[in-house]
Amino acid sequence: MGDVTANKADIQIMRKREKSDRNNMQAVYSRKSGLYKFVKRLSDIVLSGIALICLSPVFLITATAIKLEDGGPVLYVQTRAGKNLKLFNIYKFRSMYVNADEKFEEMLKDNEQTGHAFKIKNDPRITKVGKFIRKVSIDELPQLINIIKGDMSIVGPRPILPFQMEECNNYEKQRLVVRPGLTCYWQISGRANIKWEEWVELDLDYIENMGLWTDFKIILRTIPAVFDSEGAY
Repeated sequence: MGDVTANKADIQIMRKREKSDRNNMQAVYSRKSGLYKFVKRLSDIVLSGIALICLSPVFLITATAIKLEDGGPVLYVQTRAGKNLKLFNIYKFRSMYVNADEKFEEMLKDNEQTGHAFKIKNDPRITKVGKFIRKVSIDELPQLINIIKGDMSIVGPRPILPFQMEECNNYEKQRLVVRPGLTCYWQISGRANIKWEEWVELDLDYIENMGLWTDFKIILRTIPAVFDSEGAY
């Protein structure tokens, strides 16, 4: 019965995609109400501020564990493509060895993701602490600072590297007509198990459906998704 329900939901989504203008998402976003955009931004600031305070013990424990493992920096700062491809520095708890970036190009041949994303299930550059904080998404928590700064939103497409976005075609680049987010449809649907082509469609689904109720549902579904750890590596 559950499979039948899921199939019906998939069919409805596909029909909606066929009827919509998937080639002009900027126009779709521009039609969203100004009130919604204001409330979304205000909610981002308030909720992220509260989360930073409530999660401060987690920040302290994580920072201590990272420092004790290899003595390297606690935070990892990397340039990502943001809204309208504007570059920004994203903050993460460091989950890889200090020299991990130097080995990135040689790791590309082992990429297990399709399209313009990069994922390796058993990436040898990940530290012991890194494996755990990635599994439960603790490594992403410093992005609450990015949200307060206005680089990101709580809900929105996940940002990828600038060169990856530059390689995208115009259709794929539409996923960043909005601020990138900490969580999204991709995050709650299997993460790295989702191939790039469907990832893009899920992001465009979000832009079409975005509203306070949609954001609320995604945030609620993120909590069990984090503990389930499906596709988290």
